[in-house]
Amino acid sequence: MQAKTLHGRLTEDLLSRIQRGDWPVGSTLPSETELCEQTGASRHTLRHTLKTLQDRGFLERRQGALAKVISSTQPRVYSQDFNTLKDVLRYSQKTYRENKIEGTVECDASLQATLKAPIGSSWFHIGAVRRDEQTKLATAWTDIYIQHRFARVAKMPGHARDMVFEQIERHFGVSIERAEIEIQAAALLPAHAKQLDAKPGSPCLVIIRRYFDAKGEPFEVTVTHHPENRFTFNMELRGVSRSFNP
Repeated sequence: MQAKTLHGRLTEDLLSRIQRGDWPVGSTLPSETELCEQTGASRHTLRHTLKTLQDRGFLERRQGALAKVISSTQPRVYSQDFNTLKDVLRYSQKTYRENKIEGTVECDASLQATLKAPIGSSWFHIGAVRRDEQTKLATAWTDIYIQHRFARVAKMPGHARDMVFEQIERHFGVSIERAEIEIQAAALLPAHAKQLDAKPGSPCLVIIRRYFDAKGEPFEVTVTHHPENRFTFNMELRGVSRSFNP
C-alpha cells in the first residue's frame, strides 16, 4: 500500500535503499543537504524521517555527525512477559549490560529516598547501558546500587548477562525476601540520552526496583530509564474459577 504522506514515502524509500545495500551496515548516509537534494524533501521532513528510522533501530544519530546505519533488518523492540516475581525482576538473556561506571558512593540525603538506607552507608554503584544482543540497540540506562560488601560481583564471570541479585544470591547466599517496584514517567536526562543515542528531554519509562533481605534491609536498588519505543512490559492476568455453594 502506498504511503499517504511525504514523510511516509521518504521513510520507505530510504529504508529500501538501506535494505538493498546502497548504504551497508556500518556506513554513513550522505549529509542532510545531499539527501534533500536527492529526494526533493525539505530539511524538516528529512529530519522527521531520519528520526523515525532511528527510533525503529535502523540508524544511529549523534549531534554533529552523519547518520550511521546500524541495522538493515527490522530490529525488535525489547518486550518482556512476566507472571512471577522473578520474571518481573529479570531481563531477557537476549540482552546484556555494558558497564560505564563502577565505584563507591555514600548514601546522602539525595540518595536516601531512592535507596531507603541510612545516610552515610556505603554502596557500590554500577552505571550501565543495557543492549539487545542482536541489534546492539541501547534499550535502557540502569543505575545499580548494591551494598558495598557485594562489590566484587562486577568482576565476576557472566556479570554482563546475569542479574546482579542472582549473582548476590549465588555467591553470597543473600536472597530476595521482598521487592518493591515503582514505575514512573519522566523526561530523559541529557547524560542518559547521550549514552542511549536519544534526545534529551524525550519521554522515558523509569522503573525503580528495591530488593530486601530476610532482615528487611535493602541490599540492591536499581533505577532503570527506558527511552520511548524501546521497551514493553507484557503481563497476562487470568481469573480463578470458584465454585459457589449456596
